Amino acid sequence: MGWENVAGKDGTSIPDEEWERFLRDAAAGSQGAPEEPSARARMVGRRLREETGPPEGWRTGRPPRRARSKAWYAVGLLLAVGLLVVALNPGRVVGWFGDEDADGSSASPLAVPTLRLPTLEQPFRGSPAEQWRDGTAGISMPAPQATGWMTEKQVAQALDRTLSFLAASSLDPDVLRGGRPTKAIALINPHQRDVQDYLAAAFSKPSKDDDPLLMFSRFAQSEVRLAGGVVKTRGQITFREGKRGALEVTSDVTYVYPLVRAASGSHEVARTIARRETVMSWDDPAKVITEPGTFSFVSYKVDSANGGCGGYTGYFTPGFTSDRATRGSGSGPEVDPYDRTTTMDQRMRESGEAGCGTATRT
Repeated sequence: MGWENVAGKDGTSIPDEEWERFLRDAAAGSQGAPEEPSARARMVGRRLREETGPPEGWRTGRPPRRARSKAWYAVGLLLAVGLLVVALNPGRVVGWFGDEDADGSSASPLAVPTLRLPTLEQPFRGSPAEQWRDGTAGISMPAPQATGWMTEKQVAQALDRTLSFLAASSLDPDVLRGGRPTKAIALINPHQRDVQDYLAAAFSKPSKDDDPLLMFSRFAQSEVRLAGGVVKTRGQITFREGKRGALEVTSDVTYVYPLVRAASGSHEVARTIARRETVMSWDDPAKVITEPGTFSFVSYKVDSANGGCGGYTGYFTPGFTSDRATRGSGSGPEVDPYDRTTTMDQRMRESGEAGCGTATRT
């Protein structure tokens, strides 16, 4: 998107002698040369909020020369006075142009545009997650009601245990540092043989099919550490009646992890984003072999950005700016990891066999 200087509503320029006279007067009586109207600052600010990387260069143009006309004397004089106000107090003029949110509501006056890069003090700066809630507070819970074989009270207990599993698998500090998710595993039906086989292999010999990251978020403590103690989340838990009268609970949550290198004195912040969906069945013990207070998995999947591609180590491996030259980009489609307008099934179909995609931002 370019920007060009415009004088007058129809694009006609100010006569040269009036412009030159204004420049001489401004140089003699003002503290500095006139600055460009704040429309440019407003456009820059909006662009920077929409993009996480450095903005592309602006294209400026000089107004075309036109035939001189006395009719433009007054217009030129008014514009000159306006530019002088900008020169003397540019901050006030910027404040005249209110900014608007996406829904059209009025926002605060536009501040001087800056690159909103993450810092140790503000690790979510420049991302949608900056406005998200912390930890489990970002996961919406439904009101319980009797479903299948469960009473309303039992459904409430199952929903609470589901939230506990999400916290123990994707938010627990020890697990994030690479520890074994003991609390989360304790909530899984020990009689579900295929899942127990997966868990045994995932932590001893991780692979594409037995990758612990499908269920759990882990980072190698020797490589990276969490920048601060907060993980931002957005998502929800829903439920319905499943097979054999079971309570089927689905969670679909996006987790945003801010990280720095483990080396002392590291300051650059990178973010790994994981959207994880789990579908679990709280079964009727009269119909399914299970243990009290545990659930069986129906399915589990994850879609991650800046967490590494290939090389199944059992840990997310975020990339930093200095890594980009060697890591390259993915071969799959571009994806916005913050986009939650599509279902996980749609997201997985889009990525399909295309290999690693390219995140449009983190």
